[in-house]
Amino acid sequence: MNLKKLLLLTTLLSLATVSQAQSISPAQIERFKNLPRAQQEALAGQYGVDLDSFTGSSQSGQQRPQNVQVVEPVDNGDQERERAQKQKQEEEKLASKNKGLKPFGYDLFAGSPTTFAPVTEIPIPANYTLGPGDVLQIQLWGKDNQQLELPIGRNGTISFPDSGPMTLAGLTFDEARQLIKQRVSEQYIGVQASVTLGELRSMRVLLLGEARNPGSYTVSALSTITNALYVSGGIKQTGSLRNVQHKRNGELVGTLDLYDLLLKGDSSGDNRLQPGDVIFIPPVGKRAGIAGEVYRPALYELDDERTLQELINLAGGLTPQAYPQLVKIERTNDEYLRIIAEADLTTAAGKRARVQPGDHITIASISDITGQYIEIKGAATRTGRFAWVPGMRVSSVIKDLDADLTPVADKRYAAIVRSDPQSDQVSVLNLRLREAINNPGSSADLPLKEEDQLLIFSDAGKVAGGEEGGNFTRQSLFAPVLRRLKSQASPGNPRQTIQISGPVRYPGEYPMPESRKLSDAIFVAGGLKESAALYQAEIARHQTGEDGIGFTRILKVNLANAINGTAPFRLQSRDRILVKSIPEFDRTRIVTLKGEVRFPGEYTVSNGETLRDILKRAGGLTDNAFPRGAVFTREKLRQLEAQRLREAEERLQGDILGVQLEGNDIAGQSAERTEQLRGLLEDVQSSKPVGRMVIDLAAVINDEDYQPIRLQNGDTLTVPEIPQAVTVLGEVQYPTSHLHTEGLTVEDYLERSGGPTRQADSSRVYVVKADGSVMLPEKSRWFGGSSQQLKPGDTIIVPIDVDRLNQLELWTNVSQIIYQMALGAAAVGNL
Repeated sequence: MNLKKLLLLTTLLSLATVSQAQSISPAQIERFKNLPRAQQEALAGQYGVDLDSFTGSSQSGQQRPQNVQVVEPVDNGDQERERAQKQKQEEEKLASKNKGLKPFGYDLFAGSPTTFAPVTEIPIPANYTLGPGDVLQIQLWGKDNQQLELPIGRNGTISFPDSGPMTLAGLTFDEARQLIKQRVSEQYIGVQASVTLGELRSMRVLLLGEARNPGSYTVSALSTITNALYVSGGIKQTGSLRNVQHKRNGELVGTLDLYDLLLKGDSSGDNRLQPGDVIFIPPVGKRAGIAGEVYRPALYELDDERTLQELINLAGGLTPQAYPQLVKIERTNDEYLRIIAEADLTTAAGKRARVQPGDHITIASISDITGQYIEIKGAATRTGRFAWVPGMRVSSVIKDLDADLTPVADKRYAAIVRSDPQSDQVSVLNLRLREAINNPGSSADLPLKEEDQLLIFSDAGKVAGGEEGGNFTRQSLFAPVLRRLKSQASPGNPRQTIQISGPVRYPGEYPMPESRKLSDAIFVAGGLKESAALYQAEIARHQTGEDGIGFTRILKVNLANAINGTAPFRLQSRDRILVKSIPEFDRTRIVTLKGEVRFPGEYTVSNGETLRDILKRAGGLTDNAFPRGAVFTREKLRQLEAQRLREAEERLQGDILGVQLEGNDIAGQSAERTEQLRGLLEDVQSSKPVGRMVIDLAAVINDEDYQPIRLQNGDTLTVPEIPQAVTVLGEVQYPTSHLHTEGLTVEDYLERSGGPTRQADSSRVYVVKADGSVMLPEKSRWFGGSSQQLKPGDTIIVPIDVDRLNQLELWTNVSQIIYQMALGAAAVGNL
């Protein structure tokens, strides 16, 4: 041992002192390698030798081969997304061709591989064959304790300390473990060994054909066919799941039927791979589709399955809702036409029915509940079908009005829709719901028959906007019943429906009450409103004369007697009931009095009452009232003025556009005209309609021959105080109000306002009197000389010269606008 160490020291010293490469004998290297790892590191550190470079340059045959990344991921995210999107579209197109059925089994490999690293998280079997690149982990304990990691080199050997190389490649893991234990027991006294596999070697395999991502992959030495398929992303829907081929050196080693794995958990065909193996996925084989009441509706690839029962077994079998006596088979015949065949799975012949490629098989469902039930619809807490037993009544299913009905339910009325099993015709029974539930077993608590429908309606007074109860109105729940009643009508059996209109809570069309009483029809419609006239109703009845021509007969009925039962009246098919309203029942006319009225306020007036009448009720005018300036407005007139203003605004906008299209002249007059017209337009847009009607309030009060003014709802009378000013508006230098002076004329007031501007139209000056009337000029430059004198509250209007603005027919438009503005200004100025 001392001699060996001396030789190794000499070797290390020579390596440490010589800078250039020298020839070192393999025997020296082998002696150094046989030392324990700890001694190698201590000697190398002591003499400054790079142990890794030394062993790396000399042990190429023993070092574990480095993994080579066969497949390097490429960052082409956009291309991958585009390819995935295209593949998804193709799969959806395939599903649409097969009535929504998707091929079975391909979701097993859905998604993309998360990494290209070898798969190593696999248990190691005892029969695993060792090869270059595998790493053995050996733990020695006893007299000498060591932890060794020995890779199998490319020459198939490991270098065991103090023992020399051992050839392990080609041996199974169990054989290698026994061989190592034997050598340790023979060469190391008092030492025992535990052998496990560390890092496994990697290998390259090829996935070709209809793989989702075909190519070369690096996988673990323990990988099987399915491991490689997972790494590659799986199989496209155009590839076969039942004939995955495993090839080695150009020859077929075996095939894998993934249906065995998916449906039976059988992995016996999932062979272990070796370096260079090829997994080839051929195109998909013949397919048949199955839909309906099976557990796994899908398109299935056929192999040995030839009968209908075998295909159903692939689909997981029939569900409890399946109707095996009717199986529909769509297939293509020899003439390439789609035909329909049927099979009965309750017979042996039906189970043996042949399945052909391209068949589309549908397993029908059993019928819905066909008997022994009653059904509740509408505003009930629990709706749906419930078991029916003989003797059942309404109170058997609705026991508590609060607990069994929703808060919006109408607790007064419900309906029972009954179908005659012999004639299949429906009839409707009216139910006084509250009376039935409060008195179980009484005549009001109607017996229920098999397949009856109990309709619970909502109460419109309890339903807020958007609540679910709005769907349970009489109109919505009765709609299918009315269609059924109309469809079953015939010449000998007229349709049993009626219509009711007028002041009832729920006017509309209803099934004929079984009693045919008018009182029951009104009860079905929710009862009468308070505005209903009880003394007279009309029944429009359709009849056919002896000549075969139809006509309508109007019948008058005392509604109060009909409801009380003292005047029996039977309804007939298609009767139209009109409940009349009390005239003027809910019509209220409100008139407002403002200003200098003895008792101003809002007054309710009766039909035909006049302005003079309401002023008397209000105590007349005060001593400070100015009746000549009273403003009387009416809502209908205000709406009419608003419409006229909108029309004038539209025409004025058109005229502005026309001036702009004419273009500018040399002096720029078109631009000036446009600006002035826009000013007019702004005035019009800012004007608010008043709805004033010109009246002589003094005459209304004092003159018995003055035309009476009948009041309407919304009328307003405003009586101002006695004014002291005359107002000048429009195209003057200083539009303002002047203190009224007796004897001054229009010309005098215009001069006090600085006179007209150069845009003024002097020939069209006019005066709006305090009462709203208009005084037009006569034959003077201003106003007939000085003869026309003004009074307090009058307004002088100087209009713009529209002829200067545009030679088109603009005067009518602007004059109407200015007139409206003048009236509004006068009204505001006088209040």
